[in-house]
Amino acid sequence: MIGSIARRALLAGALGLATLLTASCGGDEADNPNRIVFAVLPAESQASSEPLWAPLIDDLRAETGLDVEIHFVANYTILVEAMRANQVQVAWMSAQPALDAVERANGQVIGRIMNTEGGTTYHSVVITRRGSGITLQDVMACGRRYSFGMGDARSTSGTLAPMAFLFGPAGIEPAECFSEVRNANHQANALAVANGVIDVATNNDVGLLFTTRQNPRAAQNIEVIWESPAIPESAIVARRDVDPATVERIRSFFLTYGQGDTPRAAEQRQVLEGLEYGGFQAADESYLDPIREMNASVALMEARRGGDAAAIARAQATYDQIHARVQAAQEIQP
Repeated sequence: MIGSIARRALLAGALGLATLLTASCGGDEADNPNRIVFAVLPAESQASSEPLWAPLIDDLRAETGLDVEIHFVANYTILVEAMRANQVQVAWMSAQPALDAVERANGQVIGRIMNTEGGTTYHSVVITRRGSGITLQDVMACGRRYSFGMGDARSTSGTLAPMAFLFGPAGIEPAECFSEVRNANHQANALAVANGVIDVATNNDVGLLFTTRQNPRAAQNIEVIWESPAIPESAIVARRDVDPATVERIRSFFLTYGQGDTPRAAEQRQVLEGLEYGGFQAADESYLDPIREMNASVALMEARRGGDAAAIARAQATYDQIHARVQAAQEIQP
């Protein structure tokens, strides 16, 4: 199911990657070892997100002494492929593409996001227009009655979580369930639902906070009809071949940003509030195990639908191994 959605994004991803690579080839990291390309895929438009990210990146430059160039990218396929090609050295990623970067782009997790309340998880949601009368039961009945907005093909909350926790367990393939399926970022999906352009869409609770802040009238027209279990927050990922001293400077910057009771720390917390973040927490790739479990769950459901006993056994074994690891980690958490 997720594979079919991902394939539809490959052409756009390839074109966007070519654009990013062209834009990034003007500076040679070998000639300037202090140069770092930091990439972000904003949940909202670049126009909305750039003013929120700019102060953080300015502080990163000032406090680390690095020549940091920020790029906003169109989708996670572009972002992961650009990191794989070493055109991006550090990036903010949601958990699913962070896992992709670890597995395919020589990436390492150097920190994770905390929300404004200090939590390290958030929730995927399914939304519809307030007053539409559409219920979750209606949505799950399929029948190609409604148009549907999915997130980026590699989005954790926009695609993976709804497939792992909602559609997959019910045996639903969105392309066969809805009259139309569109892929867009959270802001575009929220506005499309609020304005009646599409009937139902995925989003997340943080994305809805941005919508409420930036377009309260649209937010009033949105109703949540489903919420996922908690999923891991986003990560800061760096390539493993970036100089270790540089990685440590970047890691230290994020882990100390907004900490303390100084006037400077208070200013940094204001920057974080603009991003709906509470700060950053130390993490490594083990924090992505719940994402591995979600992927394994979807793979198992797909194997069962296929009916091949050997494929089912392999998928079950993979799922059981990852599930046991996740359970063990949860048991030792304070």
